[in-house]
Amino acid sequence: MNQYQRYAQPLTRLAIALVFLWFGINQIIVPENFIGYLPEFILAASYAKNIVLLNGITELILGTLLAIGLYTRAVSAILGIHLLTIIISIGYNDIAVRDVGLMLVAFAIALHGPDQWCWDRRNIK
Repeated sequence: MNQYQRYAQPLTRLAIALVFLWFGINQIIVPENFIGYLPEFILAASYAKNIVLLNGITELILGTLLAIGLYTRAVSAILGIHLLTIIISIGYNDIAVRDVGLMLVAFAIALHGPDQWCWDRRNIK
C-alpha cells in the first residue's frame, strides 16, 4: 500500500462534507439565491423560502455528521439520495452532471463505511 493511500478515504469524506456545509450555510444565509432551484409546485408556494431554509439546516447537520464521521454510512446514503432527488428535480443540465458525480461519491462513502478517522471507528468496540 502506498503511504498516501490511507488519506484517500478521509479526504474524500471531508471534501464532500465541506460541499454540503458550504451549501447548507449559504442556504441559511441567503435563501433567496436558491429558491429558483425549487420545483415549480413549491416555487409558487408562500413557504418556498422556508423549504430552502429547512434544506440548508438539514445539509448543515448532515454535512457536520459526515465531516466528523458519525453515522457515516447512513448519512452518506441519505445525502446520496438527497442529491438524486435534486438531479431528478432540476433535470439534465450542467448542475445535474456535477451532482451526479457528488452523488456517486456519497454512495461510494456509504459502501466503504467509516474510514480510520471517523468518530464511528472510535465508538466501535
